[in-house]
Amino acid sequence: MVMEPYRDRRDAGQVLASLLRKYAGHPEVVVLALPRGGVPVGAEVARHLAAPLDVMVVRKLGVPGHRELAMGALASGGVRVLNEDLLMELGIPEWVIEEAVAREAPELERRERAYRGGRPPLEVEGRTVILVDDGVATGASMRAAVAALRQRGPKRLVVAVPVAAEAIREGLAREVDEMVCVRTPEPFLAVGLWYEDFSETTDEEVRAALEEAAQPAMEGAR
Repeated sequence: MVMEPYRDRRDAGQVLASLLRKYAGHPEVVVLALPRGGVPVGAEVARHLAAPLDVMVVRKLGVPGHRELAMGALASGGVRVLNEDLLMELGIPEWVIEEAVAREAPELERRERAYRGGRPPLEVEGRTVILVDDGVATGASMRAAVAALRQRGPKRLVVAVPVAAEAIREGLAREVDEMVCVRTPEPFLAVGLWYEDFSETTDEEVRAALEEAAQPAMEGAR
């Protein structure tokens, strides 16, 4: 069966939200999205579930000379997840990893400050966390986010994505309480192939989505 691509990330978020209806209206549920591309998807999920939205910032650690190839990832709280098989295959020494971490850590911190506009991170301890991205290819960023979130003590951790490689989906499913994935096309090739519009999400769009999601909570607190 030929799979039609999503129109855009908003469309993907609406489809994904339809598979998460059982979480709608539960006050302990929070939605965390990986910026930047995961935020428009997560915003739709949060809106349909009437849940608060926040970001889970992760930075890919690229192989020198091939930055698009992830040798690991860095997440909020200084959590590192490394692709040990790739590191061994390429013979990458520890100092190269440390250089990549030193390069990406300031940008991770900058994004956290910029996206939230001074608001504190959402509390996740004892809550059900739905972790969203626009798709999963290698799984490095998502695995880093999962590892970082586990340290914050959620009651239940759900990874939800519109599209993923089947092998990666299976691997992630073993690391979380629930894995929700709409499509696992083969061959997978790249996340962007499964969207008609995969234009880059900007920092301004991320900030706007978080501000809009925060409005109902602020109004309810008055």
